[in-house]
Amino acid sequence: MYKASQRYSQLSKDRSQFLDIAVECSELTLPYLVQSDTNIKGGKVDLKQPWQSIGAKAVVTLAAKLMLALLPPSTSFFKLQVRDDKLGEEIDPATRSELDLSFSKMERMVMDYIAASNDRVVVHQALKHLIVAGNSLIFMGKDGLKHFPLQRYVVSRDGNGNVLEIITKELINREVLGLEPRPDQLQPNQPGSDGDDVAVYTCVKMDTSNGRWVWHQEADDMVIPGSRSSAPKNASPWLVLRFNEVDGEDYGRGRVEEFIGDLRSLDGLSQALVEGSSVASKVIFLVSPSATTKPQTLAQSGNGAIIQGRPEDVGVVQVGKTADFATAAQMVTGLEKRITEAFLVLNIRQSERTTAEEVRMTQAELEQQLGGIFSLLTVEFLIPYLNRTLLVLQRSNQIPRLPKDLVRPKIVAGVNALGRAGDRESLTQFMQTVAGTLGPESIPRYINASEAIKRLAASQGIDVLNLIKTEQQLQQEMQQAQQQTTQKALVDQAGQFANTPLMDPTKNPQVGDQIQQLTGGALQPPEE
Repeated sequence: MYKASQRYSQLSKDRSQFLDIAVECSELTLPYLVQSDTNIKGGKVDLKQPWQSIGAKAVVTLAAKLMLALLPPSTSFFKLQVRDDKLGEEIDPATRSELDLSFSKMERMVMDYIAASNDRVVVHQALKHLIVAGNSLIFMGKDGLKHFPLQRYVVSRDGNGNVLEIITKELINREVLGLEPRPDQLQPNQPGSDGDDVAVYTCVKMDTSNGRWVWHQEADDMVIPGSRSSAPKNASPWLVLRFNEVDGEDYGRGRVEEFIGDLRSLDGLSQALVEGSSVASKVIFLVSPSATTKPQTLAQSGNGAIIQGRPEDVGVVQVGKTADFATAAQMVTGLEKRITEAFLVLNIRQSERTTAEEVRMTQAELEQQLGGIFSLLTVEFLIPYLNRTLLVLQRSNQIPRLPKDLVRPKIVAGVNALGRAGDRESLTQFMQTVAGTLGPESIPRYINASEAIKRLAASQGIDVLNLIKTEQQLQQEMQQAQQQTTQKALVDQAGQFANTPLMDPTKNPQVGDQIQQLTGGALQPPEE
């Protein structure tokens, strides 16, 4: 059986080529993002800075748009729904609206939990790594999300791209782990000693016997006590992400790698323009060797000074490369345009409030430009992230447990509907179409108003407890209104005939009792 350190070194050979290209992509965009494997922990490292800022702006902008599309702040990226095959069998279709209201409340609780955590910060960092390096690893621990860059983990997949093994590497203080310093190491208090840190390896594998993910941690080639843990297959806290999937490769390819040629050219031309402009802006005066004008006198002269000399004795050196600079600047402009279009930098939101329509437009734009990125991120990120979050909330009794055979979560990302906001807009458009086609009077004739109100409330995420009237309350109010209308009509009718001989109680004694019964005492017979 391999030790964790040996297995990590073995898998690092397959990762080396991906890490090298990731480091180069990072140097052209965000140099601090991906570094070599040796820089696992330490102080400030002198990084090579690019000669342009277009790459950094492109990565940050695309990461922000992906973040807006995947985890929108104003709406839910998923919805809970009853399986269609269970409707009519185990669940009455009439109760579906009531279930939608309950599901909407649970969705709101899950989104509030995500908003209160640091998940969006870590996910945004992971998205930048996906764009630059094409790979990222997220661990959903008890204290929140933790991100591992490519230089800190290795992964092994099968032929179908399914993850088989994950090993992470990090340096942790020995005192934190409760480990004694190794005898062959220097004392921690000696200068240049690393004896207080130890390489900790976390090994994650799939246990085929029970279908669960299991993992443990090793330090000094020994298992750390209490580090063993496990999780269900469909709710693993280890999320191995890729930007682009390449068949047969254990690691993904980033967006920057697709345009690394343009970024290289842009960086080289930007360097040439900066250095050339610096040379061109330098002013040097030449004085003829046979001139009467002395260079010292010219250099020490102030503005407006009067000195002896001839103007033809003094000349100015000019580079004369303006045409070459113009060609380079034109090429730079073209490269910047291609890069900004590829990373969706040109379309910048101007509104102060993020709306559902803006999120949908952003998703459509990303889908058109990036192809099936949502399909891959949905499978590798959104579904496991949602399943793990629901499992954690159910275990802590923050939300009720959902029957797996009846209720399923549905991810809504990409160009499809945007959570329950899509349901709202679809319902609204449907009712407007019916009213426009058949006339406004057709709405109460063909549309169930109570059901429509409940669905609108569920799509808005509104708690309808004691807000919407029940069917019993509506029936009672209708009966009361009918009774009041009937009573008023009888009163008016009785008042019209009260002074007639037939209805006069003095002339017809039996009419008094009839008036009392019909009007409920609202109309008293006239007194003599």
